[in-house]
Amino acid sequence: MNLTLHIWRQKNASSPGKMVRYEVKDVNPEMSVLEMLDVLNEELTLKGEDPVTFEHDCREGICGCCGFMINGVAHGPQAATTTCQLTMRHFKDGDELFLEPWRAKAFPIVKDLMVDRSALDRIIAAGGYVSAPTGSPQDANAILIAKENADLAMDAAACIGCGACVAACPNAAAALFTGAKISHLGLLPQGQPERVERALNMVAQLTVEGFGSCTNIGECEAVCPKQIHIEVISRMNADFRAASRKSRKEPYQDPSEFRRWSFGLKS
Repeated sequence: MNLTLHIWRQKNASSPGKMVRYEVKDVNPEMSVLEMLDVLNEELTLKGEDPVTFEHDCREGICGCCGFMINGVAHGPQAATTTCQLTMRHFKDGDELFLEPWRAKAFPIVKDLMVDRSALDRIIAAGGYVSAPTGSPQDANAILIAKENADLAMDAAACIGCGACVAACPNAAAALFTGAKISHLGLLPQGQPERVERALNMVAQLTVEGFGSCTNIGECEAVCPKQIHIEVISRMNADFRAASRKSRKEPYQDPSEFRRWSFGLKS
């Protein structure tokens, strides 16, 4: 395969950037996109040129580091696939590919295709720790969890924090990411003691970091490589409303509202 690449090159966040054209020849269709960039970088290095900077780690679709835009789509055209898992056989000989970094105020560009996603780490940190007794762990069957809750919690826990949801959202919102992190613990008994503080603090940090507001467009769900469902945003909003009322000690209009939306919170 022969490809034409248009790659965003930018030295740092304060420098102007531009698209630079590259020709890559004899690409093996079984290569991943990152492996194809490795080949390009070897050629650039041999020419004495600056290689293209991109972030990666596990190359197994687990760490979430590898993401960038491919032809305007976060992680590329293949659904439920990270950039490191996307193979070149999904493209055709002679294709032109446009590679750009995530575009969001909260994700400043480090260099080329690499952005600083530490804002997501700070949102997680704002959630604090989970209280756990010391000593030997309990037997797994000692804590009864409804299968529906366990399944939903594990689905939310699949989030790898890649930031594709932010990049795809017209508002650059991180609601899907934050909703997944809040839902994961909020659906399990172990996450109940800090549930109020977690919802309040993580949503507050979301605003501090400069992410946009969610308007339920759904682009985040469409590009998520782990297929996190948009319902986690509704669960986050419900937890935040319940936590806000609790923190202000406001009465609930309907007692069932508290039980329905905020399982595990104690009045």
